[in-house]
Amino acid sequence: MKKIVHLFILLVVISCSTVPLTNRTQITAIPSSQMLGLSSESYNSVLSQSEISNNASYRKSVERVGLNISAAVESYLKEIGRKELLQGYDWEFNVIKSDQLNAWCMPGGKIAFYEGIMPICKDDNGIAVVMAHEIAHAVAKHNNERMTQQLGLQMGGLALSEALSEKEAQTKQIAMAVFGLGTQVGIILPYSRSFENEADELGLYFMAMAGYDPRQAPEFWERMLQAGESRAPEFLSTHPNPENRIDHLHQIMPKALEYYRD
Repeated sequence: MKKIVHLFILLVVISCSTVPLTNRTQITAIPSSQMLGLSSESYNSVLSQSEISNNASYRKSVERVGLNISAAVESYLKEIGRKELLQGYDWEFNVIKSDQLNAWCMPGGKIAFYEGIMPICKDDNGIAVVMAHEIAHAVAKHNNERMTQQLGLQMGGLALSEALSEKEAQTKQIAMAVFGLGTQVGIILPYSRSFENEADELGLYFMAMAGYDPRQAPEFWERMLQAGESRAPEFLSTHPNPENRIDHLHQIMPKALEYYRD
């Protein structure tokens, strides 16, 4: 037991870090290599069970915007000396044939949009709002943080290190739940509201860094709110109140505009 306690304490100490720009302290106790492996496996599983969109315009737009924003984020993190946050990332962008108003991201930069959200995005600025939000989840390692919390709750904090090394099947099962898979394939990842607010903030800065107008973000969410009145999309039901989200975006807009280069 002492060995487990010592290993867990060491793991926590090593894994304490801060999220760039928001400077929030977080604990991500799952080794990045393990998270990336689980993510790649899960992402490929979703794609194999889904129908990839045959809309070439959608696919090209999502990939173009994704590459632009990920490149801007990589450049920024390198500039501030935090490029290790994206070590081992292999960005991938896909569009899945479905009318859901959803998009999601897995660790390592594995991102998927659903066709249903594309008309609401309307143009590259709208796509950038969603894309930057999802990339923010990846950069802030929200999946890792959430999985650490879930492992701690289900297995007990002191047994976390043992779970990672000796309970691989159970670890994978928890990862599937955190990634929003299993019985919930295709539903937006169940992040907490605090993670969503942080991803909104980082996403606003990231899209601005890539040259997309951050002032389009509140307008996108207004369109999502209107769409939700008749369709009640999961994207809204599992996330913060849309009105509060829009207010938050307006509050941080001045800082986002400091990064904006038209």
